[in-house]
Amino acid sequence: MEDTKVIEELMEAGKKHHDTCPQCGKSFSCEQTLNLHMKLHSGMELYECDQCEKIFTLKGNLNKHMKIHTDEKPFTCDQCEKKFRNKANLNEHMKIHTGEMPYSCDQCGKKFRHKGNLNTHLRIHTGKKPFTCDQCGKNYRYKGNYNDHMKIHSGEKLHRCDQCGKRFLQKEYLQKHMRVHTGEKPHTCDQCGKNFTHKGNYKEHMKIHSGEKPFACDQCGKSFRHKANYNDHMRIHTGEKQFTCDQCEKSFIQKGKLNEHMKIHTGEKPFTCDQCGKSFRKSSVFKVHQLTHSRDRIYKCDHCSKRFFRADFLKDHLTVHTQERPYVCSLCAKSFRQMGTLKTHLKRHSGVKDHICSECGKTFFTVHALKKHQSIHTGEKPSQCSHSDKTFTWPEYLKIHETVHAEEKPHTCFQCGKKFRLKGFLYEHMKIHTGAMPYSCDQCERKFRHKGSLNTHMRIHTGEKPFTCDQCGKSFRHKGNYNDHMKIHSGEKPHSCDQCGRSFIQKEHLKNHIRIHTGEKPFTCGQCGKGFMKKERLIKHMKIH
Repeated sequence: MEDTKVIEELMEAGKKHHDTCPQCGKSFSCEQTLNLHMKLHSGMELYECDQCEKIFTLKGNLNKHMKIHTDEKPFTCDQCEKKFRNKANLNEHMKIHTGEMPYSCDQCGKKFRHKGNLNTHLRIHTGKKPFTCDQCGKNYRYKGNYNDHMKIHSGEKLHRCDQCGKRFLQKEYLQKHMRVHTGEKPHTCDQCGKNFTHKGNYKEHMKIHSGEKPFACDQCGKSFRHKANYNDHMRIHTGEKQFTCDQCEKSFIQKGKLNEHMKIHTGEKPFTCDQCGKSFRKSSVFKVHQLTHSRDRIYKCDHCSKRFFRADFLKDHLTVHTQERPYVCSLCAKSFRQMGTLKTHLKRHSGVKDHICSECGKTFFTVHALKKHQSIHTGEKPSQCSHSDKTFTWPEYLKIHETVHAEEKPHTCFQCGKKFRLKGFLYEHMKIHTGAMPYSCDQCERKFRHKGSLNTHMRIHTGEKPFTCDQCGKSFRHKGNYNDHMKIHSGEKPHSCDQCGRSFIQKEHLKNHIRIHTGEKPFTCGQCGKGFMKKERLIKHMKIH
């Protein structure tokens, strides 16, 4: 094998030269190959392939090589009858049946069937990218990715569909594509009669009927129907994110997620509604949007008469009434009413924030959070109150505000008799009586009564300071602190002492000041009983003890 490699390298190195043998007139691409050929005339024992004229120093290597031309495959697998040219390839194949994975990564413990796969995997840990494009200098970790990239430069798509003109890199891809035009679905399920274009899809479908989930995670015991889903899941344990964006270097567990992410950079929104012209980045969101034009809300809730476009929307809604939380996180056991909420939650475990602000580069877990953030840059407040000149960024904020103008408060707390304009306000209030604190921070486990309080708290961990002063550029985590700061620039001091007329920016500062007049000292030292007007003075005093 080593001799073959050397000869191939020599032949490759001299492609630009043409040397002729003086003995027999044969031409060669380089001097070294000619010299090797000359040894045949000198009487040195060399072995030449009579099919392609390759030369070997060992007869055994020639014999192995000849199997390429004869298509001879003498080694047969006794499990599945697949045939191989040499025994080494058969031995590697047998590991599929035995389940043997003898090669283990000493960095993350992941196991592999073949040593070559382990070597390739190790590049994730070492950061090695050995395949470099000589056209643009781009580096790749995997040979397959490099080869695909090179076709971009060469424009090579040899296989063309004669129906629509679409071109493909491989003939196999063209053959599969042709079924789109012919409508051929040759693979039929004998359980339910469903037809499939591709055999792979048929095989995956059959697992639904058999209940088979052959891919089990040895870390947490979770089983999967599809190998791809198993592989994706395993990357949660290994932390492996092999798909990297070449624009911002963000990494993803799944290639599909990378493809979705790339549309952020390209601005591509390939799914356009022919009813209203609105464009969408994702097919799933586009399909849901189309329902608003094409269907009646035929699915009605028996509890509150609310109607929905789709049965799954109704199913999700019903959990509001039943309090059912069927979607459970496999990592922390937290449960959710909707699958979408679980998916968003899982991003917090993975750290994936795939929604990027084009203005400042800040990333978010959800598109909703991104849109809220973007209103800071645009200053846009399209939702206007019909009773006043006040405007709001989001319709839900307007809805809450408009209850101020409504005198009616139909929702009463049966514990204390307090009345509320909105049912949501009553629900939030009830947590005071029940002690419920359902919103938990997944960073420090601190619990909160209200979702808004959790969201505000999360800024401590993310470092987010969304409220920026346009006068001096200072940023604040909380809206209240921002408002107080703005009074410094405006000179506004709305809180006045009725004893001496002194004014203050903050109400809290006025309260502290009033103690001078009242003599109140609410902060008492537990050691000596001394009282203080301000907490910071008590803390300073405690250092004496």
